[in-house]
Amino acid sequence: MLIPSQPPSRPIGRFAPSPTGELHLGSLTTALASYCHIKSLNGDWLLRIEDTDTERCDQQFSEQILIDLEALSLHWDGDVVYQSERIDIYNDYLSSTLLPLTYGCQCSRKSLEQYWERKAIVETSNLQNANQKLLNRQRYPRCCVDASLNKDQHKLRIQLPDYSIGFRDGIQGLQWDNPQQTLGDMVVRRQDGMINYILAASLDDGLQGVTHIMRGLDILPMTTAQISIMQAARLPAIEQWYHLPLICNPNGQKLSKQNLAQPIDTRDPSKLIAHALQLLQQPLVDMDTPARMLEQAVAQWDNTPLQGKTSLNIPNSYIPNP
Repeated sequence: MLIPSQPPSRPIGRFAPSPTGELHLGSLTTALASYCHIKSLNGDWLLRIEDTDTERCDQQFSEQILIDLEALSLHWDGDVVYQSERIDIYNDYLSSTLLPLTYGCQCSRKSLEQYWERKAIVETSNLQNANQKLLNRQRYPRCCVDASLNKDQHKLRIQLPDYSIGFRDGIQGLQWDNPQQTLGDMVVRRQDGMINYILAASLDDGLQGVTHIMRGLDILPMTTAQISIMQAARLPAIEQWYHLPLICNPNGQKLSKQNLAQPIDTRDPSKLIAHALQLLQQPLVDMDTPARMLEQAVAQWDNTPLQGKTSLNIPNSYIPNP
C-alpha cells in the first residue's frame, strides 16, 4: 500500500477533469477559480485526469484538455496524474484498509427498479404517490450486506457511516450531512473492475496531499462520503472545501456535456479568460497576454462575491468565440 506523503509545507490544490469531452465554459471557470485561488495562497496547482470510466473517457479528450490549459497559461505543477494508471493502488486499499467496510453486491439496476416499484406500491395505494416515491429514492436498500458474496466476482459497495458530518465550505458556508442517509452504501468498484469516481478521487486527494479543494456545487452531496472514505483509509483530511456556483446558460440550465455545452475555443485565450473571470464576479483585469492576466487575477482573487450563490448565469450578450 502507498503511504501518503508528509504533510505539505504549502497549500495544494487540484483540477481534476474527466475526459468525457472537451472543456466547456463551466469546466473552464472551475479550472480558473481553483488555479487563481491556490496561487493566491502561494500554493501548488495539480492536474489529475479522472479517466477510470473506460466506457466514456477518451484519450483524445485528455490530450485536448492539456492543450487548452496550456493555451490559457494555466500551467500545472508537477506531472499530470492519470487515474487509469492507478487502478492497482485503488484495489490495494479495497483489499486492505477499506476491506472491513466493503461487501459484494449482485443487485442489478433492473432488480433494484423492481424492488422500489414493489415497495412504493405496498406503501401507498395512490399511484401518483408511488411514482413520486420512485423519483425520490436514492439509497441502496442493503439487500446484499449480509450475503457474504465473493467480492472479486461481484460489484463492490462500501458502507458509509450513519451519523452527521459537518464541515465549513468557504463558499457555501457550514454544511451538515449524514452520508448513509443521503447516499447509502455506494458502489466503489463495478463487476467489470471499473473503479468509481468517489473512491478514486478520495484516495488520490489524500495520497497527493491536497489541502484545498475547489470544485463545482454539483459535487457537494458527495463531500461527506469523501471525508468518510479518506478517514477510513487513514489519509490526511482536506483542510478547506470550496464548492463553486454552477455556471448556467441563459435558460437556467447547468452547463454540462449532457446539456451539449459547447467546447471552449482557445484561439483568443485572453478574451476567454476575461469572460470566465467576469462570470466568477472577479475584479476586472487588463486585457493582455493570458499569463499577465492570470498574474493580475491571482493577485486580486476574492471568494467573497461567490459566497452563498448556487448558480451564475451566462448573460444573453455572451457569444462564444466563432
